[in-house]
Amino acid sequence: ELPPSEFMQVADSMWLVLSVVSNGREPPGCQATGVTKIARSVIAPLAEHHVSVLMLSTYQTDFILVRERDLPVVIHTLAGEFDIYKEESGECVPVTCEDVSNGFLKPKQAASPTLHPVQSPQTRFCILTVAPDTLPAIATMLIDVLFYSHSPPREAGAGSQDLDSITFFAFSLIDGYISIVMDAETQKRFPSDLLLTSSTGELWRMVRIGGQPLGFDECGIVAQIAEPLAAADISAYYISTFNFDHALVPEEGIAEVIHLLQQRQGSSR
Repeated sequence: ELPPSEFMQVADSMWLVLSVVSNGREPPGCQATGVTKIARSVIAPLAEHHVSVLMLSTYQTDFILVRERDLPVVIHTLAGEFDIYKEESGECVPVTCEDVSNGFLKPKQAASPTLHPVQSPQTRFCILTVAPDTLPAIATMLIDVLFYSHSPPREAGAGSQDLDSITFFAFSLIDGYISIVMDAETQKRFPSDLLLTSSTGELWRMVRIGGQPLGFDECGIVAQIAEPLAAADISAYYISTFNFDHALVPEEGIAEVIHLLQQRQGSSR
């Protein structure tokens, strides 16, 4: 419904959303451990089969986006490990490899993925949710933060590798559940009694992947971060955006995360 605009850039692919649940059901309102829990079973196999993915963590669960044209490869890759269902008219219908066999193309041999540079700004972030019925109470503040409070983004280029801070605000509304990521300073502008977070109230630090915009065709970007963190049992909250990927990890673990990722880059040389 959005009017065409010279200012709006649209990726040329249509994407489908995968959600991974345990035993077919996850308790509503639970805070998931992030991308780490599905790194080995979903993200790594898809990268090996040359499937590009986008990742979206929310306060409640995690979603993987795959291009519609890659669905046959996705189903063939994951069918041995998962029961796969598609939604039809609000009902979940089982999917088998036979359902997509006509469209299945043998996956290409994936080239060794490019290990992109990672940056870790000093900014501290909060991961929050809001009860839907309280959203109108913070709507004006949300609009101000989203559209009016930030200076224009700096161009990626010289000096972009040494970010001291980063402007990042993410808002998602999925199936009635709201998730917000904001820096700790921005959080102070909102009524504290309306923002819900984990009982520990922990702060998070960010690792941004990519020195230049990443595009959508490359595979293995999420795996670059998810696999070493999964091996070290470190949880992460992961958000793919149009230009870059972002992983948030608990603040007390940022030094270990940077060390792990630097080790991985060093071993690939």
